[in-house]
Amino acid sequence: MEDNKNIEDSKIEQKKYAEKTAKPTDEKFDMSAIDKTFASYRRGQTFDGVVVIKREDGCIFNIGGKNDAFLPKEEVENFEQLKIGDRFKVIITQKDNEGIIVSKSLADGIALATQNASRLKLGGKFTFVVTMADRDGLYSKLGEYKIFIPIAEISTKTRDIYKTIGKQFEATVTEIDKDKKIIIASIKLLEEKIKETNETLFWNSIFINKIVRGKVKKLMPYGAFVDVGGVDCFIHISNMSYSRIGRPDEVVKEGEEYNFKVIELDRENKKVALSLKALQESPRLLAIKELHVGAIYKGQVVKILQFGAIIKLQNGATGLLHIKNATTSNNKQIYEIVKLDQQVEVEVLDKDEEQERVSFKLISVL
Repeated sequence: MEDNKNIEDSKIEQKKYAEKTAKPTDEKFDMSAIDKTFASYRRGQTFDGVVVIKREDGCIFNIGGKNDAFLPKEEVENFEQLKIGDRFKVIITQKDNEGIIVSKSLADGIALATQNASRLKLGGKFTFVVTMADRDGLYSKLGEYKIFIPIAEISTKTRDIYKTIGKQFEATVTEIDKDKKIIIASIKLLEEKIKETNETLFWNSIFINKIVRGKVKKLMPYGAFVDVGGVDCFIHISNMSYSRIGRPDEVVKEGEEYNFKVIELDRENKKVALSLKALQESPRLLAIKELHVGAIYKGQVVKILQFGAIIKLQNGATGLLHIKNATTSNNKQIYEIVKLDQQVEVEVLDKDEEQERVSFKLISVL
């Protein structure tokens, strides 16, 4: 009897619970609410979800709402190790009538970028891509952080801010609000810091006769300005070529890079003179290289000196005929032996290619 009473009491309690929790019979499943939820999905949204079905080409990933999403195989690193029930973040990359496609790699990238942004401090350097520009400045995102570059802090090299969209820049943090996830930064300030550092390195390492690599920035009628490691240097037209030229653009072109030799330094006024000519073999040297010691050549007296004469050979090489190599007499002057413009035959006694010097011995006056 006691057992029957307990069973009856249990049935009564179950009935009360069923009545209490039961939905009204006229209540219908709200499909429109689900449709609204689906309609609210948009590209770029991030969701936490779970793998519910795994296929060869990817997996079905539940993000809640009416429809599941499809996660392509190539969006998951080590797809073979993926299991049903695995949870992680994804981002919607496509939404149309056929469904929703999501990406894990993009979500991972945003999470990593957000983490890196959260570690930035005042003065910290970072790289970003401009996504929008207006008269106030440039805009971008670093993960979940919004990036803003005020118009006064953009690069001094920028002429059209709208052409910066899609381009990558480096900037330094000037303000940061980690609660609101906003970073304000400056491109110009970073450029100034880099320029200052480059100038210090340049002046600590520059010296006469150093070979440097530079880009021609601006051509002038009398020469060209050259950027060497961020420092403006100058090359005069007379130091561009051994040949006679009328304009610098006969030798160098704006925007092109060349090797130069440093020929003058003024550290106090921060001026550097460069030369292209100094890296070339002079016509005089080339002519001297053709000569052979002991060989006899024809030439012309082009200058009379107190102790000898300058002889110019037919190949253009010039050298010194010393008085002691022009006569055995100790009492004669050089002008008594040879005359200006006179043709002579001389023997090469010695040549110094490094110093571009040649010494002759007189063989005969023609």
